[in-house]
Amino acid sequence: MSDIALSQPQPGFLGFLVSLKPRSLADAIGTCLLFLGAWLVLFPFVWMLSASLKPANEVYDSEFSFWPETFMGGVNYYGVLFEQPYLTFLANSFIVCIGILIVQLITAVPVAYALAKLKFKGKSILFGFVVASLTIPINVTSIPIYLGLVEFGLLDTYFSLMFPFFVSVFAIFLFRQFFRDYPDSIIDAARVDGFSEIEIILRLILPAAVPALAAFSVFSVVAHWNDLYWPLIVVQSQNKMTAALSMLQYQSDFDNDYGRTFASATVVTLPMVIIFLFARRLFIRSITMTGVKG
Repeated sequence: MSDIALSQPQPGFLGFLVSLKPRSLADAIGTCLLFLGAWLVLFPFVWMLSASLKPANEVYDSEFSFWPETFMGGVNYYGVLFEQPYLTFLANSFIVCIGILIVQLITAVPVAYALAKLKFKGKSILFGFVVASLTIPINVTSIPIYLGLVEFGLLDTYFSLMFPFFVSVFAIFLFRQFFRDYPDSIIDAARVDGFSEIEIILRLILPAAVPALAAFSVFSVVAHWNDLYWPLIVVQSQNKMTAALSMLQYQSDFDNDYGRTFASATVVTLPMVIIFLFARRLFIRSITMTGVKG
């Protein structure tokens, strides 16, 4: 395809664009839009990192500058990491995230297998309830769950932090869609060989479902690592604070230490970034191999 004809040379970036071939022009515009989208996503993290290096009075200056006039990064990060039991907060977050994930997998995999491969009355209606449950936010159920935990004296415990998330309808839906594509002939052959349904799940279904399990594990851990709403309700002592909840220690009605707040946010974000960098290939493979089919 011939180049676009120009009546006269056009200087600068505009001239570069109009000198491109139509297909190259479309690619260039698409690339620019991708860079713009990436910048919109990354800028809040850049701003967070910059604010963590500044004193409180520089955080909301009218003109943005990444490097502060008065460097307070050492003081801010030292206060976050060493002037409070931050390792305890990290340990609490890991315990809660891993505990929730384990119970979610234990509950979701058998239910999803039954909905995908077993025949029983009311299966379609039950799956309809599962899909409908996806529309119910935690805010709707938080009050009755909270009252129940108060009644049994379970506030400020790991159980209270994990209990509302033990059953994940999203996991049931995701695994059910994945299990539907598993060949029925293999399952029937396993039953003929004397496999129980539990053995079929453990020895056949789960090894084939590693991409779906990995994808859901990433979503679950990230979601509950960053969760602030529920810990804010049930945690009553510093010993059970999660890493995300610990950021609120620097906020008050009279004095907000924004530098340490954003330093804490940076430290909270860092473990998830490191995990993703090490597991990005598995995560991308999991997403591409986990199709949602009817």
